[in-house]
Amino acid sequence: MTSRRRATTATAALTCGAALIAGVACTSAAAAEDPDGGEGDLANKSAQQISDDSLHQLVAAKSLRLRTQTSADPTKLDLTLDRAGNCTGAISKGSLGRVELVKRGNQVWMKPDAAFWKSQLPGSEGRDAAEKYKDTFLHGTTKDTFLGNLSAACDLRAFQKSALPPENPPSGAPSPSATPTLTKGRPTTHEGARVLPVVKKAQGAVQTLYVAIDGKHYPVKLTAEVDHQTGTILLSNYDTPVSTKTPAPGDTADISVLEDRLQGSQSA
Repeated sequence: MTSRRRATTATAALTCGAALIAGVACTSAAAAEDPDGGEGDLANKSAQQISDDSLHQLVAAKSLRLRTQTSADPTKLDLTLDRAGNCTGAISKGSLGRVELVKRGNQVWMKPDAAFWKSQLPGSEGRDAAEKYKDTFLHGTTKDTFLGNLSAACDLRAFQKSALPPENPPSGAPSPSATPTLTKGRPTTHEGARVLPVVKKAQGAVQTLYVAIDGKHYPVKLTAEVDHQTGTILLSNYDTPVSTKTPAPGDTADISVLEDRLQGSQSA
């Protein structure tokens, strides 16, 4: 799991999540249903209006918690991030390891687990590093290539921007009349809250946006299914500030510890 590949995958997961929102939000609307079934003030809105409103809530958020997973890749994100680029959480790469991440301004801390060290360093070297640094955060700034790439996933503004439909659709894009319509599903619950699904089906793909019924109509869950692959994005904790707590100096080591070990294993 190279630093570049790990960070690229994490950033791609953010972008894919935003693209899913935009894909739902910019299609044409289905006629509003007149349900009787617990849709609250969404009952008299079309699927398109609901999708548009939820997108507005997303791009206006000052902070949120983002969780992602896909069947096509073991990478998982669980990050709370804000528009200033601060974040805290974890990035997991399955059997290749998990990294806890804290970012405040241009300062970045990461704490790899044992699986990370063992996937990066051969044999006893990986085991020794895992034991020596098991309770240690590696610290540096965004100027460090590894930390800069890894913490790119903390950019909420970029995520929100990529969620917006393009102002100038690419040449050859289907006309609005040819795009799939959105439909409303039946109200259900997600993590204890009532939500209304908005569904788009096109060319074998199914995208579902779950919108909060009560309070502000935030998008709280997105799923996509295509070619037997699935992806899920969970969005929560809207406008809850990112924790300002950072690792104590006694619990940290300079990021050069990792880089020196990686260079040593590559030259061995």
